[in-house]
This record gives sequence, structure tokens and C-alpha cells, in this order.
Amino acid sequence: MTEQSGTTADACGTEAVGDRHWTVDEHLADVLAGVAPLPAIELQLLDAQGCRLAEDVVAAGDLPPFDNSSMDGYAVRTADTVGATTRYPSVLTVVGEIAAGAGELPRVGPGQAVRIMTGAPVPPGAEAVAPVEWTDGGSGTGQAADAMAPPVAGEEVRVLRDVAEGAHIRRRGSDIRAGETVLTAGARLGPTQLGLLAAIGRGTVRVRPRPRVVVLSTGSELVQPGEPVGPGQISDSNSFTLTAAAQQAGAIAYRVGGVPDDTAVLRGVLEDQLGRADLIVTSGGVSVGAYDVVKEALQSSAGGADHAGVDFRKLKMQPGKPQGFGRIGEGAEGIPLFALPGNPVSAYISFELFVRPVIRTMLGAADVHRPRTRARCTGAVRSPAGRRQFLRGWYTAEDGTVAPVGGEGSHLVGALARANCLIVVPEETVAVAADEYVDVVLLTD
Repeated sequence: MTEQSGTTADACGTEAVGDRHWTVDEHLADVLAGVAPLPAIELQLLDAQGCRLAEDVVAAGDLPPFDNSSMDGYAVRTADTVGATTRYPSVLTVVGEIAAGAGELPRVGPGQAVRIMTGAPVPPGAEAVAPVEWTDGGSGTGQAADAMAPPVAGEEVRVLRDVAEGAHIRRRGSDIRAGETVLTAGARLGPTQLGLLAAIGRGTVRVRPRPRVVVLSTGSELVQPGEPVGPGQISDSNSFTLTAAAQQAGAIAYRVGGVPDDTAVLRGVLEDQLGRADLIVTSGGVSVGAYDVVKEALQSSAGGADHAGVDFRKLKMQPGKPQGFGRIGEGAEGIPLFALPGNPVSAYISFELFVRPVIRTMLGAADVHRPRTRARCTGAVRSPAGRRQFLRGWYTAEDGTVAPVGGEGSHLVGALARANCLIVVPEETVAVAADEYVDVVLLTD
């Protein structure tokens, strides 16, 4: 929705004045209302890493698909090994050899054995596998071996102990049965899940693709890290923080270098990025200054029909009061765009609260929000009335405490880097005493 100079409709359809201040919950509900999981596509296995399954996966066959040996040794009949000892071994005639991948299999008859390698199919007639360590390895010495001698005609092997039925055989279907659901829709595909899909014979899989997120910072004062910083300039950190945060959330993220405070240039950059974006995130230029070019370029009075869906708001939160959200591009179904504040802490906290849930929704994830908990705050903190405060903190799970880290300033990137959570102070609370309990948003996966 677009906020006009007069009135604007809120999420419930009521009218409010143009300088309305939205609550955090209202803004979050509004941005999530227009976002859905990306349409499912079929991908090759390695291309699907990090994606979420769009459907249940059912095994077409058993795994393992046949009985096979879990050891190098000899396939035997258990009756032929009863009472076998080192002093009185069972002497068996070796009638063949089976390697992994073998097709035709020799039959094991009474008094016979077949040399077998790990993973090889168990031959007919065999009831167990005697590991090579339980035999003399065909050496004829009667001493336990750790390797099998090269095969020779008329070879005999001495088995030095009883072998129980089924010993060292991996039975068909002992891992997965045909018709079994092995992965459910919504599961995230990592290395082990992709290995499972390959093991059951799947070459492709239907998934929700990872959203493509374009991140850019605005400001003529920005220089790229590693370049000389002149008077009045700063290194661009926001684009790195937000790109990394988007990747951590599960997106494919593209970082665009700092865009100068020029409305025409910004519009051109945004239009260039539309072809590779499912979501665009900007930082800076959303307040009320003379050079707040994001607001100038995208608000409905300046952006034209292509940008009419971008809404700039004031939120009852600190840091992160100014926010922008909407869609850009041709037609009613444009690309979602978040315009975040320029201060580094404000930008990152805004991303965690609003952008990350949208990325997770596009992925088709069930857990779109960061986990929360209650913790005992070890230090006293203050908060402005009427705003939900998000303070940086360090949460210790062992004793359930949280310690404030750094001050309230929205420029304190050093403190932000030392934090692993956000301490939440409600709008109606202006002070939290030491040892009081607070809500905590955990920032670690």
C-alpha cells in the first residue's frame, strides 16, 4: 500500500493520518501478507543444495537393493563353521570370488566358501560372511590374517571361529523400503539429503528455488573497502553485512556497490537489477534529508507507475524508525523492495526483523522467524516511551542470562559484531532493572 499526504488505509482497512507510526507487528504482518513461496522447479541434485523440497520424496526401490557384504572375507554356510576354533578350524574349499559390482554369482555348497569384497552381493547358498580376520586368509598357515592371499586353483581357507547366521550381511531394504517416504516437503537439502536422493536413484528433485536477493547501498560518501577514504567519506559496510545476512538466510545474494546520491542513477541501477532479482534490499536514503534519494526515487509522487507500490513509513521502534517497503517493476506483480535505514545497526536489525522472514517465506521454510527465549538481563537498561527497543546483547544458554553489549547508538558496529542476540524492550517499558527477565531474539543458527 502507498502512504499519501492525507490518509492511508492500514492492514485492517481503517483510515489513519499520513504521519501515522506503525508498530513493528503491523509492519511485519503487512510485508508478509503479500509474499508467498517461489514457484517450484525441477533441479539437478547439486543445483538444489540449500533449497527446500516442494513435495514428499518416496523411494522407488529398496536400499540396499540386494543383500551385500559389510566386510572383506568369505561367504559361507553357517553349518560349516559350527565349533570352529584356532586349534580346530573349519577347512573350506574356495570356489570363487565376488567383487563389488559383480553380476554372475557362484553358489556356495556344503564345505565351500566364496571370497567376497565389501559391498559385493552375497552369493546363493551363503548364510553369513566370515571376515578375513576370522580366517587365515587362504594362506594355509592356520593363523588369523588381516588380508586375503591372491586366489589360486584349489585354494582352501581355514575359518577360525563360529559364524552366526546373517553375520556381516547388509540385508536388502535394511535402510529404506520401497514405497517409504524418505524426505518430506519443506525439508532443506544439504549434503546428506542430496546423498540420500542420489542413493535412491533420483537425478533431479522438485524444490522451491533459493530467492535471488540484490543488495545495494546508497550514499555519495561511500567508498569500497580497501580504497582510500577521503574527507567526509566512509567505507561501505552495509552492503557486505546485508549480503552476508541474505546468504545466511538461504538466499542467493548479489551485492551492488555504493550508488551515489543521484535519483536518476539510482533508478537506472534498480531497473538494471530487476532481471536477476526476486527481492531487492537497499540501505540509506529513506529519512527526511535533502539527499534521501531512495525515498525521492521510489515514492509514488516521483516514481511513476513502475514504482507506485513503494510505501515509506515511520515505525514505533528503535533503531530503525524509517522503513520503506513495496514493489517495483512493470505491472501489479513487481519485485518486492525493502528500503532500509542507512545506519549500520538500524539496517541490520531491520533486515533480521523484516527481510529475513520474507526470504524464508519465499524459500518455503516453516521457521521464518528467528528463535526467541526469555532471559535474565544482567544489566539495567533504559528505553524511550512508545518505541520497541532492540538492544544488542550476549546470551548465555548455560545460565539463561543476557548481558547488554555496547550502547544504544545505531552506528555502533563494533558492539553489533560482539552480540549474538537482541534484547527486546516493549513500547510501554522505559526501564529494565538488572536481573529482570526480558525477551531475547537469538541471532545465531
